[in-house]
Amino acid sequence: MSPELASDLSAHADIGDVVRLAVAPVFLLSSVGVTLTLLAGRLARVVDRARTLERGESSTHESQLGELGGQLSTLEQRARLLGRAIALCTVCALLVSVVVVALFLGSLFDIHLSVLIAVLFIVAMLSFIGGLIMFLREVFLATRTLRIGLRAAGRRE
Repeated sequence: MSPELASDLSAHADIGDVVRLAVAPVFLLSSVGVTLTLLAGRLARVVDRARTLERGESSTHESQLGELGGQLSTLEQRARLLGRAIALCTVCALLVSVVVVALFLGSLFDIHLSVLIAVLFIVAMLSFIGGLIMFLREVFLATRTLRIGLRAAGRRE
């Protein structure tokens, strides 16, 4: 076997190894994308609800303005938490993408980047964890302020 052929086979094997290594981060990237879709949908619903309440403010009786203000304040907190969750998950997606690029660049140029890749991946996971914590806080806030049933029925009892 000629040295050039052996070199080509070795290069293909190295790229194959990198592709196998990159599969796990790419699956993570897919999961983060699904999470971002979920978070963006929740944020859109919160914003729509806030706009609906703000439009109805002019027809709200003075005695109910305090309650309306409280609902809008809660929606503002929820939107802020969701915005932070989206930001953290986006940072995670960006870092995971950089990990994949670093894997290929390290292999292509024969550079030892394992420490950099490990640090990037750890920071990406911490960002994802932070995003999930923000999401969980938003869910707790949403369920804490949830009121099921008619308000008038509660007053009669």
